[in-house]
Amino acid sequence: MGEITLDDILITPLQRITVQGGDVLHGMKDGEPGYNGFGEIYFSNINYNAIKAWKKHTKMTMNLVVPIGIVMFVFYSENQKRFRVEEIGYNNYARITVPPGIWFGFKGIENISNLVVNIASITHDPNEAKRCLISNFNFNW
Repeated sequence: MGEITLDDILITPLQRITVQGGDVLHGMKDGEPGYNGFGEIYFSNINYNAIKAWKKHTKMTMNLVVPIGIVMFVFYSENQKRFRVEEIGYNNYARITVPPGIWFGFKGIENISNLVVNIASITHDPNEAKRCLISNFNFNW
């Protein structure tokens, strides 16, 4: 496997099944594109216009889903020196698979408490990820 680039980020449209009383939202099945093992699932709230940035996993593959609200994800590749922006949420229901080695941040777009779900390939390890200040990358949020 060569260097990881922004082109290695995978966008997978997800099913929303309409049922009486409320929709069922698909997340991920074993064997689907983007599935790279299972470590844990965690949830992160992001308020409207709030920004959480920057973080880079060194081992974890993230599978990001936004079942509530709309979230803008910004990815940065150090080797390509460029950004990639993806916006997902209830009206654009998809999963973003992010391999390790890519910096990312995200912003709540809908005027609610937006919910990000990460189906992570490994269990959380505080020493596995790198962080830096939002000012370290020149991105106009």
